[in-house]
Amino acid sequence: MGVAEIGTRQIVALQGAASAAIQELLADFAVRLVGAGLRVSGVIESSADKAKPCKSMMLRSLDDGRVFSISQDLGPGSQACNLDPEGLVLACAAVQQSIARGTDVVILSKFGKQEAMGGGLADAFGAAIAAGRPVITAVSPAMTTEWHDYTGELAEFVSVDVARCTGWLTGWSHRLVTSMHVHDMIRIM
Repeated sequence: MGVAEIGTRQIVALQGAASAAIQELLADFAVRLVGAGLRVSGVIESSADKAKPCKSMMLRSLDDGRVFSISQDLGPGSQACNLDPEGLVLACAAVQQSIARGTDVVILSKFGKQEAMGGGLADAFGAAIAAGRPVITAVSPAMTTEWHDYTGELAEFVSVDVARCTGWLTGWSHRLVTSMHVHDMIRIM
């Protein structure tokens, strides 16, 4: 299968690089898709503190640039997970609203433990799937089984190396967005 045929399903899950590198690639994809005239919804993860990235995580809305903190301060000696579920709920709701207003492509930072348990951005994934919108995300190799259980035949993995190839994003988005619009037109008729 050539690079042009990789990414033919509704959902593409990137793998093969560090989380920060994948988030940068997702942000680049958002800019390129918007530049091509597509409406893009979703969130990208980043950190306010490069020295302690897990202690200052946030999600940035691709729809309006809002920032949702998904880290909570548990004190200087804390070793516990500092994920703030409230921030995830707010970010998820914003993405769902954006999908409901109309979008062409949804980019979601990742499918992780929270989503596998039905929390985090799971409802945003569900809204995108229900709306038939193409989705780009990231999935850790440790979450592969849960991802397959969640998406079934709707998704495929694409390596970061392939996704970076010239023309891959254009081919993927054109194929899926065109088929989505044709599907919408058929439903209207």
